[in-house]
Formats: sequence, C-alpha cells, structure tokens
Amino acid sequence: MSTSHNAQIRIASTGREFSAREDETILTAALRQGIVLPYSCRNGTCASCKCRLVEGEIRYPYNPPAALEQTELHDGQMLSCQAVAAGDVVIEAREIEQVEDIPVRLLPARVETMDRFTDDTMRLRLKLPAAARLQFLAGQYIDILLPDGKRRAFSLASPPSEKEFIELHVKHVDGGGFTGHVFGDMKLKEILRFEGPLGTFFFRRSSDRPAVLVGGGTGFAPLKAMVEELMHARDERPLELFWGTRSEADLYAAELIRSWQAEHPALNFVPVVSEPGEDWTGETGFVHEAVLRHHPDLSGWDVYMSGPPAMIHAARPAFITAGVPEDRLFYDSFDFAPDVPPASG
Repeated sequence: MSTSHNAQIRIASTGREFSAREDETILTAALRQGIVLPYSCRNGTCASCKCRLVEGEIRYPYNPPAALEQTELHDGQMLSCQAVAAGDVVIEAREIEQVEDIPVRLLPARVETMDRFTDDTMRLRLKLPAAARLQFLAGQYIDILLPDGKRRAFSLASPPSEKEFIELHVKHVDGGGFTGHVFGDMKLKEILRFEGPLGTFFFRRSSDRPAVLVGGGTGFAPLKAMVEELMHARDERPLELFWGTRSEADLYAAELIRSWQAEHPALNFVPVVSEPGEDWTGETGFVHEAVLRHHPDLSGWDVYMSGPPAMIHAARPAFITAGVPEDRLFYDSFDFAPDVPPASG
C-alpha cells in the first residue's frame, strides 16, 4: 500500500507494480526498480515515453507535456518522464525487455581525437578505460555529467562492435556551456564522466522487415551506429537512409555513406537539403516529406527517426497516416531543452 510519501504504480497489461517516491517521475521510479518503459529525451519534448493513465491522478511539476496534443491529453495520454503520481495510479505502458539486462554505468572517458566535420559540428572520439566495456544497443545515448550537476545527452555514433572508443557528434549551440567548451577550450586527453547507456531508441533486430532511417542534422549519429552494426552483423535487409540538413556542406558524412553503399548494396541514401545552393539537384524541403514522396505507403517498413522535436512532431502523424503502425515507429528527439529532473538514487 502507498504511504503519504510513496505511490504505487501498476502496469495494467502485466500487473507489475513499483513504487514512486514523493516528487519522483513515473519513468525515474520505474527505471530505478529495473522496469524499462519507453523513453528518450526525458524533458517532455519527444513523446517517446507516451503512455495512458487508466486510474488515479498525475501532475507535472517539472516541465509541461509539450509533446502531447490536447486531444491526446483528453484521451488520458501522459508522458511518464514528466508525470508524478498524485497517489496510486494504474497505467497502460509497454515494457522494453531488450534493455533490461544492460547495466547503466558511470564511467570516465578520455578525449582521444577532436575533428571538425563543419564549422559548427565536431566529432569527439572518447577512449574508454582499459578494463571497462560499455555494453549498449545501436541507437542509445549517454549523458555527459557536468561539474555543476547538469547533464547533456549525446547519441552514440559508434556501433556496439567498437569496444575501445565511443564517438559523439556535437553541434555547437549558441549559449550552450558544454558545446561552447567543446568548440572553445577542450583539450586532448581531457577526462569526461558519463552515464549510460540510456534510452529505448535502438534497432529491433528481431524484425525481418526493411527499415527507413530518417535523420535531421546530428540526428544522423545514432543512425550511423545502426547502419554500422547491421553491416558488422552482415544483415543485408534493405535500408532507406534519409538525412536532412540545412545545406549541402552540412552533409558531413556523405563520403562515409558512399563507402557503406559499396559494402551494403541494399542501402539507398537520399540527402535532403532545406536551403539548397544553385548546383543542388537532389531532394529539398522537409526530410519527412521527402520520405513520403519516395514511400507514400510505409505499411511494410519499420521506421526509425532521430532529430529535433519539430521534425519528430511533423513526421510522426504523417508516417502513421502513411501506414506505419505506432509500435513500428521508433524515434529519438533531442533539443537544447529544459534541464532534466534529477534521477533518484
């Protein structure tokens, strides 16, 4: 039974129960007790953690559920990463079994290389401690832990088969303390601390369907990890990679993708530029609209997309209308967003 300081959360479909501390989000409480619910951004902007409130009441003391439409709120939908139970509740939510056995670790890593892809995009390669191995699934992310107690999330651009290094793609953000440090005074051999792996955005290898991968900007990073891991596993399923950037110069991995195509003939790459130059002859506009021009019927595909919230918000309903069942539409949304509620220990 719940006390004045603890609420009992029950998952309707499985009957599993867990307790939430006072002011602890439902997601944080579940993860603390080894129950993995879908999640990505943890700041209320992406809707990956969307589930349904069946019984009881919730509140949003940290950030509003910005990723939900009013119709979804009226329908009982909620965001577990921001919702705090006001007493005992029953929810409808999917449990993600594939990541339950992967430990979330706190590790140091040494800055091994710093390479500028473009003026405002940096590749960091971080060397893991010799005795440490980071187990993760392609598509997951880590939180860099900053000295002031804040965290900054970055997708892992390297595949799990790479054991010695992890790779991050860092976009410079005006006013961003950490990205300002990366582009300003970060030095080789600097030690960073991180926690991970995190998130439930990963490639579902159990499916035998072909996949559409949709990236916006540095949202290419987790898709890179997915493609390279599939190639490492000699998985030859058809892949359609759509990558949207502002300019042609921002397609910083075009040469790498061409090298993939030489090894994986079933990979089709469609770059999409929103502000094309005079010589650009490829797709233009919004990346999700380019996907639909190529694939008006997506019912036979699994879809993975990673990028800023505006891209995810526009693409999600459009892809569902084009035939993708919601349980085959996976996404990771990231932004320079409000600080994440602190995890309970």
